[in-house]
Amino acid sequence: MKAIVFDFDGTIANTLPINFHGFHEVFKKYDGKDLSDEEIKEMFGPPEHELIEKNLESDQLDQAVALYYKEYEENHDKLVQKNEEINRMLSELKERGIKLGIVTGKSRKSFEMSLDKLDLKQYFDVLITGDDVTEDKPDPEGVEKALSKLGVRPEDAMYIGDSDADVEAGARAHTKTAAVKWLPEYQSSEYSTEPNVIFEQTDELFVYLKRNE
Repeated sequence: MKAIVFDFDGTIANTLPINFHGFHEVFKKYDGKDLSDEEIKEMFGPPEHELIEKNLESDQLDQAVALYYKEYEENHDKLVQKNEEINRMLSELKERGIKLGIVTGKSRKSFEMSLDKLDLKQYFDVLITGDDVTEDKPDPEGVEKALSKLGVRPEDAMYIGDSDADVEAGARAHTKTAAVKWLPEYQSSEYSTEPNVIFEQTDELFVYLKRNE
């Protein structure tokens, strides 16, 4: 395996709680709606500003987007903690000479906030956000763009994520695919496209790599 590309929310960082919080505040304030986490999860795919634009009934779009980022930044330290197990995994993968990337549907703005607050940027060779593509996952555009920048063929790479869309995006990009349930919150338990492997602990990734050397 020459490269591993990861999703971010629910895969590298347990950021789903802060995502839910921000969207709850936006739709409650501007549409008077008290949405459930599941209702918000069904909207996931595009970057936050596009998600709000597509789903908000209020015409106060700019104010709603500004509120989301304000809530995201102000509550990040309270709702998102560093995960030493994930950090160790990334560090060991780097030591093995495996190229690492991120392909996330998040906006560049919120993604950079989380990377900085969690001190994760050091691990990755390429970072693709929802602002860097024209098609959202499960379209393979982001994964293909990451592999191109890494200079790695799909057959020598794996895409790892926590959602059905992640697995499908990796499969459509012709990489190996892994679905993960190693963080407290993740998006999918069932997959329309069967992943090559499911990891429930980070050390299972290394077992898989050893078996497939």
